[in-house]
Amino acid sequence: MTEQEIIDRALNILDTRLRKPERAFNNPKDVTRFLTLQFKELEHESFRIMLLDTQHRLLELKELFRGTIDGAAVYPREVVKTALAFNAAAVILSHNHPSGCPEPSEADKRITRHLQDALQLVDIRVLDHIVVGGTQSYSFAEHGLI
Repeated sequence: MTEQEIIDRALNILDTRLRKPERAFNNPKDVTRFLTLQFKELEHESFRIMLLDTQHRLLELKELFRGTIDGAAVYPREVVKTALAFNAAAVILSHNHPSGCPEPSEADKRITRHLQDALQLVDIRVLDHIVVGGTQSYSFAEHGLI
């Protein structure tokens, strides 16, 4: 079995576990493990959103924007539209830094505030924004930024 096949198999197992009806996302560590595997092999920046129900169970993980090696344009209108389409009560934002450094940039902090404001208008909570860089991650919630 190749390394990629092992990763794909692990992702399938995690996806199955995360979609169990009783599985709620209340711990950033659980989310970061899952997202680290999702972003591991990417050489471009990808912005994804975990759409959650009122009990913080996963409805869908959706890639909304794809960028280059050092950035991706994120449009609040599209994030709100997607969250409403899935009838999400809460979301977890995420993206990767292909450079391997998960430290958020000022632009990352700014777009997170814009997304929080936009989603708050339609009563959707932003629980976290997780930045993955290689095997490291940065949780906005754990650092008091959300």
